[in-house]
Amino acid sequence: MFSKILIANRGEIACRVIKTARRMGIGTVAVYSDADKDALHVRMADEAVHLGPPPAAQSYLLADRILEAVKATGAEAVHPGYGFLSENADFAKKLEKAGVAFIGPSPAAIEAMGDKIESKRLAQKAKVSVVPGHVGVIKTADEAVEIAKEIGFPVMIKASAGGGGKGMRIAHSAKEVKEGFASATNEAKSSFADDRVFIERYIVEPRHIEIQVLGDTHGNIVYLGERECSIQRRHQKVIEEAPSPFLDDKTRAAMGKQAVELAKAVGYSSAGTVEFIVDQERNFFFLEMNTRLQVEHPVTEMITGIDLVEQMIRVATGEKLGLTQKDVRLNGWAVESRIYAEDPLRGFLPSTGRLVRYKPPVESETVRIDTGVYEGAEITMFYDPMIAKLVTYGHTRADAIERQQTALDAFYIRGIGQNVPFLSAVMAHPRFIEGRLSTAFIAQEYPDGFHGAPLDAAMADMLIAVAAVTNQIEEDRARRICGRVEGAVPSPKDWVVALDGETRDVSVNLVPGGGDVTLNGRTMNVRTDWHPGLAVFEGKVNGKPVTIELDRLPQGYRVSHAGVLTTAIVRTKRASELAARMPEKVPADLSKFLLCPMPGSVVKLLVEEGKAVQAGQNLAVVEAMKMENVLKATQDGTVSKVCVEVGDNLSVDQVIMEFE
Repeated sequence: MFSKILIANRGEIACRVIKTARRMGIGTVAVYSDADKDALHVRMADEAVHLGPPPAAQSYLLADRILEAVKATGAEAVHPGYGFLSENADFAKKLEKAGVAFIGPSPAAIEAMGDKIESKRLAQKAKVSVVPGHVGVIKTADEAVEIAKEIGFPVMIKASAGGGGKGMRIAHSAKEVKEGFASATNEAKSSFADDRVFIERYIVEPRHIEIQVLGDTHGNIVYLGERECSIQRRHQKVIEEAPSPFLDDKTRAAMGKQAVELAKAVGYSSAGTVEFIVDQERNFFFLEMNTRLQVEHPVTEMITGIDLVEQMIRVATGEKLGLTQKDVRLNGWAVESRIYAEDPLRGFLPSTGRLVRYKPPVESETVRIDTGVYEGAEITMFYDPMIAKLVTYGHTRADAIERQQTALDAFYIRGIGQNVPFLSAVMAHPRFIEGRLSTAFIAQEYPDGFHGAPLDAAMADMLIAVAAVTNQIEEDRARRICGRVEGAVPSPKDWVVALDGETRDVSVNLVPGGGDVTLNGRTMNVRTDWHPGLAVFEGKVNGKPVTIELDRLPQGYRVSHAGVLTTAIVRTKRASELAARMPEKVPADLSKFLLCPMPGSVVKLLVEEGKAVQAGQNLAVVEAMKMENVLKATQDGTVSKVCVEVGDNLSVDQVIMEFE
């Protein structure tokens, strides 16, 4: 067994690998850029080596610098995590030449399967079902248009190297092919230093289902069931689960058999994933093979009890797998949500800044959190926007979803935009609960973006009751501090609560362990040990468990629960009467400005001063967190001033252009 390994990665996956290595008694070495000098993975590791400046191309993607770190620390092996150099065959070869073990598959397998174009050719040869398309490198946008016309629209333009939704575009017309080809090649070159792309038919209403495989260097390969990864946005997975609610035993076995055969064809060892798209009739087609550990591997670990990182390490030492296909059992259900630094209320735009508050739910046998941050840490523009992965387990899918919902409502993050309310809304969505999924789920169910989940009457009453009780608890505490209240229990208090534009008269009577609220002529029992200062309310309303995030406002709370985002303003009757007479604030007119919607750098400026533009016309391209974002005109006008230059780093709402 190794005595020391180096993790050539950052963030939550580096922390994840360190945890298993520590349990196995293996020393760890972290690497870091200037931006990550205070990162959690650096704090957790036994040693740490500086690589260079923040951009990945000047730090985490420098194979020679990592090799120097290996030699300097005496590490015997390298775990690459995912992304960066994890599927770089040249890096694996350099380690092999230096006598350092690569905790992953062989360079030959990486070359064969890590390249999407070559992997499709091998899949066809191995008689694996593949999507119709052009299996070859496309050099120009015009060539891409001609190929797309031959295949038939819609098509998917995909980077040959890498993954994670980078370098991928769907095109429904020749114009979109040209635009998508340019963006996909740019993103691919920026993220993977490889601008090759290919085109294939886009399967309408598909599911994204992948098979986890595990092999050793002795020719033994097994599959560990499947993961459903259909909830995606911009081709990047958002929610995963295992097993899939769609597959039957016959389809699962057929997909597993093809995955194993493909892995055997390249002599695959270590952990890997064979991804398929599955249509509504359960026909499945090979998509790609990821020759590394997947982001969503925890759901497989939860239902199989197998530590994939440990298995990867053991395989890298030459050990045989300690299990056969008959030993693999899928028990229960697991759901994973990716918590990203992005603002769902602003079109899911990336968000950067400091984690002013970071309070995850308590981990247990049924709740797991993989993260690489801590309260006070900085989310920068240089890397993937993932904050954490929240995984919950249950004996049934319903159990796992319910626990996920509760844990999301208790996941308190402030200081940056984050997608927790959106994830919570998806968990409560009837279609998700029913398991009617496809990769178009988010686009179909949230066509105009996410603006908060709908608030029904029952939830409104519950939120009003909780806000009234917590407000009364705070009022009672304030009066005690001032010495104005005598006795253990205050008398009932009347309030007016404004929620979602409607006001309700309520009466609160505090009792030990909570309060009773009279609302609409009936009494609601609120029981909790909440006290002032807690940002998350946990308790029961009429006997039903409830978890709600509460941010204190001057008069009430900002509330987040099950994806519902609203405010509960709690006033006395007199204050409510006066508030109704206050003039409404009119927002400023910003229609004559193009504002930067997220922190990022200017990649392209597509118009000049004095030029007329039309609604929908591309104006600029801003890159943030390795993704290109095209900014378009919202109305016709003329550019009067361009306020930035290519290469400028912009902040949120910084003016890019002005219009006449």
